[in-house]
Amino acid sequence: MTEQPIKGPASYFPSIEKKYGRPIAEWKALVRAGYPAKHMELVAMLKNEHGLGHGHANAIVADTLAEDKG
Repeated sequence: MTEQPIKGPASYFPSIEKKYGRPIAEWKALVRAGYPAKHMELVAMLKNEHGLGHGHANAIVADTLAEDKG
């Protein structure tokens, strides 16, 4: 039986860790430190303060918000 490919925002995580050299847990901690900001405010923070690309920042924020909403 083969493993299912990762879908959704988490599919970006390996490339995010490789490109920026920090584990996803650290990025999620930064997002959570920015609460109660809105989704796009958190994306802008990751882009402006930490140099992430839009897609990568959006994936981290979306996954973190979904995780915390659950």
